[in-house]
Order: sequence, then C-alpha cells, then structure tokens
Amino acid sequence: SDSEAVVPYPQEPQNLDDLSPASQFSLVYWPHQCKVIRDRIEHIDWIPSTPEPLYTTTGLEMTPPYQTPDKGTVIYLGEEANNNSCFMYSQERGVCPLKQILHQKEDNTLIFEARFESGNLQKVVKVNEFEYQLTLRTDLYTSRHTQWYYFQVSNTQAGMPYRFTIVNFTKRNSLYKHGLRPLLYSEADAKKHKVGWRRTGNEIKYYKNNAGQDGRQYFSLTWTFQFPHDQDTCYFAHCYPYTYSNLQEYLVAISKDPVKSKICKIHILCHSLAGNSVYVLTITNPPKSGKGTKRKAVILTARVHPGETNSSWIMKGFLDYILGNSGKAQLLRDNFVFKVVPMLNPDGVIVGNHRCSLTGQDLNRKYRSNVKKFYPSIWYTRNMIKRVMREHGVFLYCDVHGHNRKQNVFMYGCERKQQAKAPYVHPRVFPLLLSKSCPDKFSFPDCRFRVQKSKEGTGRVVMWKMGINNSYTLEASICGSKLGRRESTHFDTKDLESIGQHFCDALLNYCVHNKQVRKAPLARVTSKVLNSDVLDWDSR
Repeated sequence: SDSEAVVPYPQEPQNLDDLSPASQFSLVYWPHQCKVIRDRIEHIDWIPSTPEPLYTTTGLEMTPPYQTPDKGTVIYLGEEANNNSCFMYSQERGVCPLKQILHQKEDNTLIFEARFESGNLQKVVKVNEFEYQLTLRTDLYTSRHTQWYYFQVSNTQAGMPYRFTIVNFTKRNSLYKHGLRPLLYSEADAKKHKVGWRRTGNEIKYYKNNAGQDGRQYFSLTWTFQFPHDQDTCYFAHCYPYTYSNLQEYLVAISKDPVKSKICKIHILCHSLAGNSVYVLTITNPPKSGKGTKRKAVILTARVHPGETNSSWIMKGFLDYILGNSGKAQLLRDNFVFKVVPMLNPDGVIVGNHRCSLTGQDLNRKYRSNVKKFYPSIWYTRNMIKRVMREHGVFLYCDVHGHNRKQNVFMYGCERKQQAKAPYVHPRVFPLLLSKSCPDKFSFPDCRFRVQKSKEGTGRVVMWKMGINNSYTLEASICGSKLGRRESTHFDTKDLESIGQHFCDALLNYCVHNKQVRKAPLARVTSKVLNSDVLDWDSR
C-alpha cells in the first residue's frame, strides 16, 4: 500500500540552469546499506557483423542437480540489503574497498563481483572445478522479481568447459526456453579487438528445480561456455546494460553541444527517494521570428522497470534521431514539442532491480496514486502531462518497455468497444504505420488494444482516461524477432536504437495521413489507412 515505506520527502523540481555544470550530472545516490566497489564499470559499443542466431535446442541439454546450502563452497555473498524492511536513507556510493571473498594464490576459482551500478548477484556456490551455482538478489525490500542479472567474473581460464546455473528465477515461462542466450563481455577482447557484448552459451536450459520453499516454485537457467582469454575480466548480463551514469553522460554531451543544446532543454523533473535526479527533456525548434506557434506535444517515457534495459537503447535511438539535423527531424521539431523522461526509476536502475523502485512497488501501477512522497517520478510526470495538455494538447503518449516472454516489437493501445469511426483518431493507426516502417522487427498482429482491469494503474491507461487518445506502451523483446529476414535472431543495440528512429518515421507518416484523412472521404481513407487487417484483428 501507499503507507508501507519509510522515506524522506523528495526535493522539489530544479532547473539545471541553477546548478554548476560539475554538479548537474555527477552524483549517484545509493541506499545507505549498499556497499559499492571503487571501480567504475564501462563498456564499449559494438555491433556484430551479422545478426546473432537464437539458440537451437538439441534435446540433449542436462539438468544439473540443485546444490543445497550445506553443499559446495560459498565464494561470493552479497550484503543482505533486504534485512531492512524498507528504504531509510541514501548516501553517495557507499564505497566498499575490499573484496568480500579472499582467494589463495594459484587458486583457479573464479572471482565474482556485482557491487557496481546496475549489478545484481546475491550468492555464488562453487560446485566443482568448472561449475558454479548462482543466486540473484531480489528487488530491494521485496522477496520477488528475480530476472535481471549483471555481474563480473575474473581469474578466468580460456578454453575450459564452464557451467553456470542461476537457481532462483520465479517465472514459469521465459524466453530462455525459446532461444535467448546470455550476453558476455570480455575486457581483453574489448581492448585488443574492439569487440563488445556478444551472445554466448550452449546447452542452454530453463527448467523447474527442486529449490521451492514457502510454497513458491523456483526455476533454473543453466548454460555452458568457454572464456576467450586467460586472466580476463568478463561480464554476463540478461540484456545490454544501460546505467544511470550512461544516461548522465549522454545528457552532458547534449548540454555541451552548441546545436543540440538550443533545441533540447534539460531540466530536473524531481528527485527520487534516494535523491537521484529524474530528468525531463523539452525538444523543439525555436519558433520562427515574429510567429507564435501552437505545437502539440509528443510525450515519451522509459525505464519505469529497471531490468528492461532495451527501453533505454530505444530511447537513445529516438533521441539521436530527433536531435539530428535531417530534414525529417527538423520537420518533426517544427510541428511538435517533445517532452521526454528517459529514466523514470533511476534508483531501481542504480541498485540492479528488475521491476521495482525503492518502495518495493511497481511504479507502472501507481499512475493513479496521489502520494507524491512515495512515487515522485510518477506524480511529477503525470502532473507535467496535465500541464502540457492544457498548454499545448498532447498528440501522442508512449511509455517504452522491454518484454521477457514474447518475441518481436509491438504496442499496447487503448480503445473503447465502440471506437470512434474517424480514422485519424483510431488508436490502431500509429502501430500499423510503425509496423510498415520496420516489418522485420515490429509485429502488428502482436499488438493489443483492450484495456484490462489489472492494467488500470499503468501510464498508458491513465493517460488515455485523461484524454490522450493515442496512448501506448511500446514493448520490445529482450530476445529478438520472428519476422522476415530477422527471424530467429537476437536484437542488438543497433536494432533497438533503430526502433526509436522508426518511431519518428511513423510519427511523420501519421502526420501526413492525418492531414489526408481530414480532407478525403471517410470510406476511401478507411480502406487505405485502416485496412481490414486493422479493423478485424480482434476477430482472429
């Protein structure tokens, strides 16, 4: 409930112009009991030369036995942050200078670490020389939501047959059953060959294990692999990491760019429970001299769920496009005011949560809440949108997410049973145009437009009920595509960024259709823009 957490009052919104440049983007606050290693983790951007294939099951994958707590050797144990029942206060970094588990010289045991930004790992047990059992940390101040993982491994031996098994997933269904492979990053390969995150793993299996307790069933993910280099430092992740510091660096680059800083104003919308800044960007071209413009707004938000890192890569692609100097970007900025909240849940992102904020709650169920104290980013976002609706009107709202059970990219929209007949206010038009723009990634048949009772607290439904007809959730698979030439391949960061670019193209096409629709006879436009595939979709 809204009265469960003990939290400080967040500060009021601040204008970045009032802050010194050094302090605008530098601070990262953690819950006080989280100890963080001194190393700053950074990764290079890299795109594989060809799309990476999904894993194909052989039928010979093993199910390794679950090791009970009294067996094996514990070689990594994260601090018990969940000993506190709720968030109390924060501090900057809370640096922990020493590794927790000491190693003997000549020991070939892997060294694990996850006490860095967005890292998640609770416990590692060494089962035998090349086999390790891993337990993920639940979202802070909850006993649930184990999905996101991101950790470091060092003291590696090249060419040896390692096996990792994560033993405390709670979802019965997973894309790991359908070809998803973990991500591996080698610092040696990054340094020597400029190779970044890539897919890894054989003998991949996702299965029910016998570790259930308190009536809860747990599931394991197991995979085998070989490290590429001796004495390397490597990382594993569920999806391409995108941290709060990554966002801050991106915003610093915008603020220092003489062209982009004129069309993109960066403000602090509010501060999170831990005191981290929640940024809002206002993007539009300056009005032509002597002319006042009445531009409608387009609103985009992302990363309400911290483990859905692909949403940040989509947002980056969108921002790269809309801040570019192409004719299409200029036209969009001439016609719209873009309001963008690129990271709604910075606290969750920083601590490596999968779904929740530091209240232990899913913020995407709190858009109806009036409790500013507990859910500041949601409260301020909703109020900002109300203000924009009064001042400009809102043409379209979209909250960007990642999906852990389905492939492809798709959208959820909102429509009443008796939808308005005018095609230019039909909520299926924009997703259809987006599917035409990237047919090998975006699936219109996967889109849904019914409003479920369980989703009434989401941004999409609340904004729709506030009067925004084009109100959407954009979902991108953590895995990859089933479509066209990209069938059975993983999405990489360039693919994800391209979704943000296609979003802009579809928006421009929608404007063109919008103008045509208002001038053309309704029947002709309906058959042209809203063909039978759209209108009859629910009957399939």
